[in-house]
Amino acid sequence: MGSTHPRPRFFTAYSFAIVTGALFVLSWVGQLVFQLIEVRNDSAEHGQAFEWAQFWPQFLSSTFENWQSEFLQLVWQAAGLALFYFWGSSQSREGDDRMEAKIDRLLMDRGIDPAEFELAEDLRAEGQVGRP
Repeated sequence: MGSTHPRPRFFTAYSFAIVTGALFVLSWVGQLVFQLIEVRNDSAEHGQAFEWAQFWPQFLSSTFENWQSEFLQLVWQAAGLALFYFWGSSQSREGDDRMEAKIDRLLMDRGIDPAEFELAEDLRAEGQVGRP
């Protein structure tokens, strides 16, 4: 059966990736332009002709240095944290325990015993009680 919610438009669904990609391309083009100007000025100061064959290795070297120092660290932080959260690291369990304690406290403030929900959930998991 199909979903009751229509699928969002492409630009709505992927807007973060599109904006991130556009910023990446703009910054890379900016690096290309400004490094090109710098290398051409440097060549002119030394009385040498600008050569593309010498420019590309220098440009790619600085690009990979930037990626190594910035992009890879950020990716590891974001992807690594998401992966550890998914695996259920001690930090993610701590957050779940805190959330459960807060919910239990709210239930007790309203005069409801949180243990009632644990029993009902256990019975549902065993298939003894139908879902509401």
